[in-house]
Amino acid sequence: MTDRCGWAGPDPIYLDYHDTEWGVPERDARALWEKLILDGFQAGLSWITILKKRENFRNAFQGFDPEIIAAWGEKDVDRLLQDPGIIRHRGKIEATIGNAQAYLRIAEGEGFDQFLWKYVDGMPLQNRWATLDEVPAYTKMSTRMSKDLKKAGFKFCGPTIVYAAIQAMGLVNDHLVTCPRHTACAALA
Repeated sequence: MTDRCGWAGPDPIYLDYHDTEWGVPERDARALWEKLILDGFQAGLSWITILKKRENFRNAFQGFDPEIIAAWGEKDVDRLLQDPGIIRHRGKIEATIGNAQAYLRIAEGEGFDQFLWKYVDGMPLQNRWATLDEVPAYTKMSTRMSKDLKKAGFKFCGPTIVYAAIQAMGLVNDHLVTCPRHTACAALA
């Protein structure tokens, strides 16, 4: 695929992620939560680091099942801190456990998928960026969503992390207009 978004590549795992997953509207609540958690782990690191460790994360975090993770305690934190296959950051691991508990509280009400998708009225925003320099690091919407997630008990979900997550989740289509994936993702809306 030519004219991909400039951030994608050249590593095959990065190209595959760009070409098949990033910006595709995701509606599954558990998958949405996984993307938000992984973006939290990415803070301060490159996304390729997370992509290369994603399967290790999925194994270590029991398939990112919030019901399992919400019951974890210090023994599980210690176990994860010894796992070289993931990012071993105590604060991020503990936040994931707390975020699982917050996820379950939201799931009892409107559902996590509805919680996120309401910010775009259920339809992905179709941005029309021509260059990477135009793409924002965060927006008013990601700032509002971040505040609401924090009120619900989430951590490691600042406006920049949230914006990266909603790009990955497909709540916004931030593929450049020159990228063939822009039209493909817009058609999925």
